[in-house]
Amino acid sequence: MKELPTLAFLPFLALTNVFVKTCAAPPVRPVLTGPGMAYLGSTALFSCAAPGASSPLTYDLTLDGVVTRTSRRAERPASFALRVTERSGGSYRCLATGGGGAGASDSVRLTVVTPPSNTRVTSEPSPPVVYEGARVTLSCVVTRGSHLSYTWLFNRSEITSPSSSFNLQGNTLEIAQAAPEQAGLYSCMAWSRIGDVSRFSSSSEILVTVKVYVSKPRISFSVFKEGDGYRGNVTCWSRRGSPPLNFSLSVDDKEVGSVTAAERPAAWFSVAVVPGLDMGDARCQVSTDVQELTSDSVTLEVVPVGGAAKVEVEHLYRADSKLAAIILTCGVSRGTFPYVSWLYNDSVLPAEAHAEPLFQPVLPQYVLADRGRALVLAAPGPRESGYYSCRVRDSYDEAGPWVESPAALVHVTDVHISSLEVITMAFCCFLLLMLAVGVACVYAMLHHRHALTPCHCLRPAGSTRLQNGTCRIRTRWWRCHCDINHFIFL
Repeated sequence: MKELPTLAFLPFLALTNVFVKTCAAPPVRPVLTGPGMAYLGSTALFSCAAPGASSPLTYDLTLDGVVTRTSRRAERPASFALRVTERSGGSYRCLATGGGGAGASDSVRLTVVTPPSNTRVTSEPSPPVVYEGARVTLSCVVTRGSHLSYTWLFNRSEITSPSSSFNLQGNTLEIAQAAPEQAGLYSCMAWSRIGDVSRFSSSSEILVTVKVYVSKPRISFSVFKEGDGYRGNVTCWSRRGSPPLNFSLSVDDKEVGSVTAAERPAAWFSVAVVPGLDMGDARCQVSTDVQELTSDSVTLEVVPVGGAAKVEVEHLYRADSKLAAIILTCGVSRGTFPYVSWLYNDSVLPAEAHAEPLFQPVLPQYVLADRGRALVLAAPGPRESGYYSCRVRDSYDEAGPWVESPAALVHVTDVHISSLEVITMAFCCFLLLMLAVGVACVYAMLHHRHALTPCHCLRPAGSTRLQNGTCRIRTRWWRCHCDINHFIFL
């Protein structure tokens, strides 16, 4: 009967023993390591370990609380290789159990990065054809891709940073005020990087065209002989403007022709002319899709060469007063299209100077300017001395009569006087002039003073009086001299 109370406590003692063993087991604290980012389609490797665990453990890998992988009971850390899909992104944890204990690791968030693909450039406006000063926006667009960076290329050179010309923001490139020098080929590259691994996708090139506004057209004309008659070649042109440009010619407000310039901002028209007659007022018009401009008028009148010709000579000097150049200009009384030919000592000068030493006769070194109307002796010397004249005829009639000018003499010596020598000579001449003027003034003052000074003559012994009270001065020695004849003696 005494053993019954002892048997009653046996279940309680067993539970107490289990509780004590459980409480005495060390806690399990697993550590999960793995990538924070991974490319879609790649393999992400996670590793789970429980430092200090003495007995084999079972590891479970969870994604957002759902077990995705389980390892067998092992003493070593567990590794999990995951094929990354679009659903692989999220928060991962490792659960470790065994040895009467269990624990969970901190979370590791995995981000799935989609590599770029099918990259292309879009533009606003489309197509990217604008006039200077307009805004152009280019966008780098991909079909798929995440966590992307963008690189822009202009004429296959990288645009490294924003500037006054380009504004980079996200996947866009903005040209605030397009200029002609910004026209060209643009492309972009979308890319992403995880560690040392990069994935990129490049677009094809897109051509950006920046048109230049056309300037006010100008008009000019020339004349040429055609058979027995004459034709006028009228030129319409602008200093700037992007083709195509539509040019038209009007004479007395009547259109006589039109043409589209596809390569350069210029056009040519042929009209009939008669020398000596006024053929009317001509104007050029140029138009684009946004502009329409008209030139000033020009009178289609061809005045034949006539009247008198004359040569004017101008000498140019350097700072040291040495002769630098001589310019001879040929002028004629009238003539719309004069052709000028120069003569040196009655010999015709060719259109280009010859430098051959054996060329006969010896010609001066010269340059023709202003369509041959000016003859420039750039390095004048004794060789350039001589008689120069010009003759003029109509440029459109090679058989026409000449109008010849009188000869003008050009004389050049080797004597050169510097500016310092000129100043010295002028100063010496000035001193000599001042000295001469000073001597003349002194002489005049002294002569005038002696002429006005009264002369006091003493009466000779025995004289009674001065007859006329005057005496004369011996100016040579500046002494008074009294004439004895002026005194009366007793």
